Amino acid sequence: MKIIKIFNIAVLMLISLALTQCKFEEVTDPNRPDIQGIILDPNISYLNNLITGIESEMRKGYASYVFSTGSVAREGYLFDADPRNTDDLLGKDSEKLDNNTYYITGPFAAKYRVVKQCNILLEALDNNISLTDEEKNGYRGFANTIKAHELHIVLNMLNDNGIRVEVSDPESLGPFVSKAEGYSEIMALLDLGATQLNSAGDEFVFSLNDGYNGFNTPSSFLYFNRALATRMAVYQEDWTSALNLINDSFFELNGDLSTGPKQIFSTFGADILNPIYRAPGNSGDMFFAHASWVEDAEPGDLRVANKVAEADQVKVQDGLEGRYETRRYASNVAPVDIIRNEELVLLYAEINIQLNQLNDAITALNVIRTAAGLNPTNAQTKEELIDEMLMQRNYSLWQEGHRMVDMRRYGRLNDQYLPIDRQGDIIHMEFPIPLTEAVN
Repeated sequence: MKIIKIFNIAVLMLISLALTQCKFEEVTDPNRPDIQGIILDPNISYLNNLITGIESEMRKGYASYVFSTGSVAREGYLFDADPRNTDDLLGKDSEKLDNNTYYITGPFAAKYRVVKQCNILLEALDNNISLTDEEKNGYRGFANTIKAHELHIVLNMLNDNGIRVEVSDPESLGPFVSKAEGYSEIMALLDLGATQLNSAGDEFVFSLNDGYNGFNTPSSFLYFNRALATRMAVYQEDWTSALNLINDSFFELNGDLSTGPKQIFSTFGADILNPIYRAPGNSGDMFFAHASWVEDAEPGDLRVANKVAEADQVKVQDGLEGRYETRRYASNVAPVDIIRNEELVLLYAEINIQLNQLNDAITALNVIRTAAGLNPTNAQTKEELIDEMLMQRNYSLWQEGHRMVDMRRYGRLNDQYLPIDRQGDIIHMEFPIPLTEAVN
């Protein structure tokens, strides 16, 4: 990972002052350029430091997103000192989610800070006179792709509550738009980014960190953009477009399932550690897989052995039991996938199921099953293959922030399909709009 320069740290400090409504307090530091200075006098060094800041900042809030949505979808339970993890998130005694607490305000603010940085970069580019249009398009394609990714994380959480898309002017924020319009706006950003990347030449002016190895030129970053667009088309049930998009991505049916851009971490200086990692036997702070995830798995599924381990001692908290500790990440600097070929193979299977091209779907699902050490699927009908696809997504993408969205997409985010371990618990459909974002 690139070393975060002093200037970039200053930028991040300014960004972190943003309110959850995406507004900035005016900050003046005579020793460093302020935000307005960056926009009005954007030399290449400033622009490249913004890229580094975006890469770094987009890692924040992601752990809360994964743990919170995973708890709602009963992937498992987070046992730590905060009772809201086993109270609010699990709907204890039919409790509603709080609109002014960490599990929504944290991810919401973090994602919009990245959007704000992308907007600063885009505005600054208009005032740079040293870069060619082709070079500027490299920056623009990067920024619009990342904006779309961050906004879709927010929409995954808020669902029918919608999202703000237009936040470029902090004094005049755009309205919350519907879920459908949110998806359309996110797709439009991805398409705009794709157009810009197609007109960005052979190389970026800036360097990306090592997590983007293989995706660090305009043409290869475009594959990443199209992969995200595939996910969005699937979420919109636009199956024909999704099939076209996936063929423009880095999808490879028989390729390495781990291929894809990643968030990376290190112990260096001011960098951060993987926030989802939990040390084995960490009794005070541990994410436990729901027992059903282990016990309902097919015998010999390598994903179970690779992702969880039985705890030395059963942990009990708030009337819940933790038996299987997460081992999803091997160390505190293990990378986190943004999107990888394994998900694309599963999306390809889903697309083909919905297009009634069932043999192609079966072929893709068997790629996943073979990699997991399982025999080919016995599923044949469309309904059976949907069940199979969702099961494979559950095991392949466990603790990666997908389960709540997947179950909701198929009308299964309810107690008919998910376990309820305490009488009176409910399953939430979505997270509330933060209190600070009160809609007029």
